[in-house]
Amino acid sequence: MSTYAPEVLADPLGVVVDLIEGREPVLDRVVIADVVGAVAGGRAKQRRLAQALLDMPGVLVAGRSPAPQVVGNLLLALRKAGAHTISAPVCAGCGRPLGALIRRGQDWLCATCGSRPKRACSSCGREKQINSMDRHGRPRCKQCPDRDGRDPLTVLTDVVAALDPSLSAQSITAAARRVCSTPAGLRRLAWAVEDAPGLLTGEGARAPVPSVLRLIDELCTAGAQVITRPACPRCARVVRLHRRVDGQWLCRNCVAASRAQPCARCGRLREAAARDEHGQPLCSNCWVTDATNQERCVGCRRRRRVYTRTGEGALCDTCRPWKIATCAVCGAHGPCAVSQTTGKPRCRACKKRWARCSGCGQDRPLRSGTLDRPLCSSCTGSSTELWRSCPGCGQSGRVRLGPCARCGVGQRLRELLGDDTGHVRAELHALYQGLAGTDRPVTVKNWLDTSAGAALLSGLGVGGPLTHEGLDQLPDGKAVEHLRAILVSTGTLPARDEQLIRLERFLARAIAERADPDEQHVLHRYAVWHLLRRLRRRVGGAETTYEQASVVRAHVKGAVTLLDWLAAHGLTLATARHGDIEAWLVSNDAAYRREAGAFLRWANRQKLTSGEVSAHRWDGPAQALDTEARWQHARRLLHPDSLSEASLTTEDRVAGLLVVLYAQWPATISRLSLDDLDLTEHTVRIRFGPEPVVLPEPLADLVRRLAASRRGHAALGEPGTSRWLFPGGQPGRPISAHQLRQRLHRMGLRPSHDRSAAQFQLATDLPAALVARMLGVHISVAVAWQRASAGDWTGYAAQLSRRLLPREDR
Repeated sequence: MSTYAPEVLADPLGVVVDLIEGREPVLDRVVIADVVGAVAGGRAKQRRLAQALLDMPGVLVAGRSPAPQVVGNLLLALRKAGAHTISAPVCAGCGRPLGALIRRGQDWLCATCGSRPKRACSSCGREKQINSMDRHGRPRCKQCPDRDGRDPLTVLTDVVAALDPSLSAQSITAAARRVCSTPAGLRRLAWAVEDAPGLLTGEGARAPVPSVLRLIDELCTAGAQVITRPACPRCARVVRLHRRVDGQWLCRNCVAASRAQPCARCGRLREAAARDEHGQPLCSNCWVTDATNQERCVGCRRRRRVYTRTGEGALCDTCRPWKIATCAVCGAHGPCAVSQTTGKPRCRACKKRWARCSGCGQDRPLRSGTLDRPLCSSCTGSSTELWRSCPGCGQSGRVRLGPCARCGVGQRLRELLGDDTGHVRAELHALYQGLAGTDRPVTVKNWLDTSAGAALLSGLGVGGPLTHEGLDQLPDGKAVEHLRAILVSTGTLPARDEQLIRLERFLARAIAERADPDEQHVLHRYAVWHLLRRLRRRVGGAETTYEQASVVRAHVKGAVTLLDWLAAHGLTLATARHGDIEAWLVSNDAAYRREAGAFLRWANRQKLTSGEVSAHRWDGPAQALDTEARWQHARRLLHPDSLSEASLTTEDRVAGLLVVLYAQWPATISRLSLDDLDLTEHTVRIRFGPEPVVLPEPLADLVRRLAASRRGHAALGEPGTSRWLFPGGQPGRPISAHQLRQRLHRMGLRPSHDRSAAQFQLATDLPAALVARMLGVHISVAVAWQRASAGDWTGYAAQLSRRLLPREDR
């Protein structure tokens, strides 16, 4: 690692800005910070730039190399921004100013001086510029390419057809052309496959070029039966291989593990996310929680690392591209961008806001006006030379050539779902109406253009699978799951419990992978007849959540891990003793200890083993609960100031208040629906458990606004038609607990800690029975929290009965 100066480690951006400001008085400090941020976006790159400028301060005026490329890019960007004193980069050979960089080592050269050096061609022997390398890595000039007289497509077709006869020559050729578009790339691919055909049948991790992996993916997508995707050599998972390490392609997780080093703060072996003030590595957790160089951002009002500074104060990386101004729509003072339609500042919230236009009365993106009288782009009246009527539907809008977005989506859907005449089959008519009639046709257009949605819809149009079983035969991926959600939302397919289906597949694979029939039988009894049966009983006909399925997976993995360890040591459940179990617990192979303990206790009850692990007993909160911080969060969410109001939506405020006031898990909040609300003229009740809870003001008003204006990211459906209080990104689905948890973290909340503080306070103030009925927790959980909070409610029933008696009978 390079040695950095202390000021470079502390504030690299400030060092660069100070050096440039001292040489160039014309540019403002904010402009310089924006230019440096655009050229060197990452903190590591900023450190390299700052140290290079400290070592070579004259490069700003002279513009001469040797110097890193980021310095040359900075000089070009500063000149473009209007700098006069700062020199443009000059050629190291002839000294001419450069408009673009060609690097040879650390030198900047012009096109003439930077031409490739001449070498002896291995074919003709003449000194020429080298154009490529042959099959054995020897240089070849442009006139002597290594084609060896054969067509690389023919070579690839012969090798692949010999391995997998189910593939046709046309599909192999088409796959190869999609992978490599240049003749040189096709030759390298053909040489690699011809030298080692086993790369296509499971040994692809040893591929010398990445095009081999892309070819395998294309062939598997085309229906190959023998060609198989390679597994990661380290974790043995069949996932996308990310990068080559030590001659083998590894997945993203294993690549990160190969770069792991001890964190200077926590000591854990993790990939370094940043460096501290002494240059020591920090993991991602310690880097995020490190308070060094953190200030309160004037844009989002969160305490984050300073990216740049303005006259208003510090800005974080998220708010850096925005300018602090007053929004022309809502009047909030904060990060704003200049609208291309009106030329006036518009905040981040208004940039994403949809509203019913006061001019045309349609639900469209807000472009101008005010919150009381919003205007869409059609009614704004700016740039009238770009506004004309659509030739298809006649609606006025920003139409440059051809139909509007809605007519274009309708035409595209008829091509995908219809026959030669454009007629859509009866069973696909609801799907067509749902996609073509959406209020956001641009979203549907982007989905068709940038994902595999168009190919999947085309398969449906030619008679593809219109059942859940048919979709299950397609390769797993987000595109298939999103299409399934659309089909269910439009009524084309019936709804089903997807998490439970995925869990059943996982259990079937885990049981089938056991080689011992006795282990298969035991694992089937535990996974299917115990865990899955208990989950079905707990769900009670409702849909299984992701967290519930994850718990079952973890318990099965714990059982599999223990069975693997026993088999490796020549033991079984019947022969294992308590000493063997203790030896496993202290070994390095003891993963999923708590889940494996549950498996052992179940096996002991079933008389399958004599070994057992005692259950972990909860003795109260593991860390101190900050009640004052909880009330500060509640006040900020109930009464946000003008600076933070733009970054706090109604959904975020309601979700955060349900955590800090009513001790709800993000998973529970994400599953709330309109059926859980009782809205009247004067009261708002919400149901977490058997008994509804009356919400006080102003939380009740926030819930009313959320119920009336909720909107997910899905393109289907009108605003407010979803039954979920927090709609998600897929049609007909709620927001995931993980996504909601991330949104709470971005607001500065810690859901687990804040929920514990709220539940501790509620258990102190209320009896356990009331807490269980109102918050929807089990009575044993409420009793445990009451004991932890030292609440004494043993005489509550007697006190209540005495209060109900007449005064003379007391």
